[in-house]
Amino acid sequence: MLTARTCGVLLHPTSLPGRGGIGSLGEDARCFVDLLADMGMSLWQVLPLTPPACGNSPYSAFSAFAGNPLLIDCDQLVAEGDLAEYSPPDVPSTERVDFGSVIESKLALLRRAASAFFAAGVTGRMEEFWRFCDTNTWLHDYALFMAIKEQRNGASWHRWPAAMARHTPAMYEKLSVQLGPEIGVQKYMQWQFFRQWRSLRDYAASRGIRLVGDMPLFVAYDSADVWSRRSLFLLDEKGRPLCMAGVPPDYFSATGQLWGNPLYDWQALEGHGFDWWIERFRHLFTLYDAVRIDHFRGFEAAWHVPAGERTAKRGAWVEGPGRAFFDAVGASLGKLPIIAEDLGEITPAVEELRDRYGFPGMKILQFAFDSGPANPYLPHNHTRSCVVYTGTHDNCTTRGWYDGLSLEQRREVRHYIGCASEKIVEGMLRMALMSVADTVILPFQDLLGLPADARMNVPGTAEGNWGWRFSWDMVPRRLGADLAEMVKRYGRSMGKF
Repeated sequence: MLTARTCGVLLHPTSLPGRGGIGSLGEDARCFVDLLADMGMSLWQVLPLTPPACGNSPYSAFSAFAGNPLLIDCDQLVAEGDLAEYSPPDVPSTERVDFGSVIESKLALLRRAASAFFAAGVTGRMEEFWRFCDTNTWLHDYALFMAIKEQRNGASWHRWPAAMARHTPAMYEKLSVQLGPEIGVQKYMQWQFFRQWRSLRDYAASRGIRLVGDMPLFVAYDSADVWSRRSLFLLDEKGRPLCMAGVPPDYFSATGQLWGNPLYDWQALEGHGFDWWIERFRHLFTLYDAVRIDHFRGFEAAWHVPAGERTAKRGAWVEGPGRAFFDAVGASLGKLPIIAEDLGEITPAVEELRDRYGFPGMKILQFAFDSGPANPYLPHNHTRSCVVYTGTHDNCTTRGWYDGLSLEQRREVRHYIGCASEKIVEGMLRMALMSVADTVILPFQDLLGLPADARMNVPGTAEGNWGWRFSWDMVPRRLGADLAEMVKRYGRSMGKF
């Protein structure tokens, strides 16, 4: 897969315009699909669509399987009769997402809609809901987990009473009855999220747009996955992590990045035939046409930081499951349409694992100008089997990146690209599209030529991330036509998988 000469755009749905203070899976998402088609694009890449936990990050979620209810389009709930006309918060679409107010207002609306849905009794939609509940084996654990969190005022599961925290069969049955109404609300929100997402995916397919998802390697400690499957993680007898995931000092941080996620017990997972992971991939490939694996190198070796450390400087690389893992997943699911995030400290063993299964890696143009002509991110060193980005959600916008360079670095960039400073963003886009790489994915902020304040995330910082949004008046009227001409010029117009 990903072997045709294609081009796409990176934009998380929360960044879409629309009512309610956050983007949704509604009409503005379809308008964005139309814009992609007008630009001659073939792909729309999103960040993880799971319900964000710590810091509102989509890479730290309450579940590896569930969808983010904040993305549900309430206008569709009105059309279906579950919600009366409503007045969303009066938030200009150009403002960043205020997650606190959005969570409060959106979840209140969704609870009202769920109440109306269940009050309507047995209908065709109710039967559809029951089928959804029956066919998603992860759903009840997640709904129960969220119901307990609601009862416990949002406390992490390791702070619950011991019986709740241990997920014993007796307590599981007891709480499933006691918290039945809230469990129903949680399941309703998941049902609506996934039916809206599949409707959007069908619309995108009708316009020739395929969807690329994003899968974090690790899961959040405070998640339904860790709570319900503790034996699959490196935890002590009280459920506390023995070590935490992260990366050593790198481009982004002199002290490394301490993510705080628990590490997998790969031996235990292999003993179960990697069944949890196979179901995770199976689920993702019902939602996307291809999936980027964040921190792919963790399958070869992961940075284990002892519990209690305040930074990621003191840690060790510990071997991962490697070939045994991908052989097992491939045996169950066939050839995997995966993009391997292979940035940072990459060893020959990681490259061998990536190449053995034909997974394209990533090339970031903003990383290309700091080590001379042999730099692997420079376009003249690209290969077909890679995915080229000007930057990712973790990078500054290209305009902001260039503005932050020294005069000497700016001169080097201009000489390589062959353009003046005022054309640097266009030059970087053109350089990406000209690459021999089969796939190019461009952040939407760069297509709009936006400065640093449109950045999505600053790695290693806990506050102020993930909130950027655009409005339609920021989109030049000729953007579609101009991009379509450029995409066609470099042979990437409406390619197929």
